[in-house]
Amino acid sequence: MNGGGRLDRSLRLPGYKSVLLRASDLLKQANLLRWAASGAAILLREQIDKLKRARAERLDARARNPNRAIAFIERYVPRRLGAIMTVVVVGGSAVLGVVAGGHVDEAVAALDDTRNALANAAGFRITSVTVNGRTQLTQEEVLAAGGVNGRSSLLFLDAAGVRDSLKANPWIADATVLKLYPGALQIDITERLPFALWQENGKLAVIAADGIVLTPHVSQRFATLPLVVGKGAETRARDFLALVANYPVVNSQLKAAIFVGERRWNLRLKDGLDIRLPENDVGRALAALVKYDRENKLLSRDITAIDMRFPDRLTVRLSEEAAKAREEQLKKSSKKAGSA
Repeated sequence: MNGGGRLDRSLRLPGYKSVLLRASDLLKQANLLRWAASGAAILLREQIDKLKRARAERLDARARNPNRAIAFIERYVPRRLGAIMTVVVVGGSAVLGVVAGGHVDEAVAALDDTRNALANAAGFRITSVTVNGRTQLTQEEVLAAGGVNGRSSLLFLDAAGVRDSLKANPWIADATVLKLYPGALQIDITERLPFALWQENGKLAVIAADGIVLTPHVSQRFATLPLVVGKGAETRARDFLALVANYPVVNSQLKAAIFVGERRWNLRLKDGLDIRLPENDVGRALAALVKYDRENKLLSRDITAIDMRFPDRLTVRLSEEAAKAREEQLKKSSKKAGSA
């Protein structure tokens, strides 16, 4: 102690500061725990209140509608869904009625006309149409084949669809469709040329070189076309007639080419002479026929048929008059031989 009876220095206990720090930390942790517990209690209370409200709502809905399924729908299905479903059902019924009644084409046409009318009113009416490449078809026939009419608008015109429709016409081999806004349409077509007349089962038609039937109606303008007859003749005619054309003596007198059994050809000449050609080596047979005619005037003889189906011989059939004359000639020859 000093002179005043006091301690000379402060009392220092061992670890005093560390104890104070630990106490402070414990106090902070206790406060945190108290706050966390308080927050958890608040959240728990809110959740319990929420569950109570949901239960009360369920009970109220059940009281209003004892059917649980309907109560569930009323609670959880979004608002206005009923109106939407009503529209869907009515629309579906209308579509079903159109389909079942067979009015789909009429409905589609009505929709197309409506939108085309709107586009025409907006300035996209087709005011100019140019069709190039036509010789057999009229412009009206080309437009009708493409489905283009006075109600069509350039805006909604399907150029690819028009092209496909045009190519579906047997006269049109290819087509190009150009839309030139705001109101011009250009169509370029490549027509098939009439190649021959084809007869099968007594029916006559005009065909192209590739065998496609162009029209079943034969007008006077097609009367000079070569005639081919028989099943399969329409697809084989081009090559065969090209071969016959190499022999002008025969080709100039040709009236019809007849395809027999889908295997070989017969020729019918303008004077009624029938020439039966072989199945193979047709060119050789025609060359031999020209040679016989040049040496013996065979095609101008009084005969009705020449059979060249066998490669080692040629057989002819005389007309009735020629056959009688030949028979009388043979009788005279036999009498002369007997008298001698």
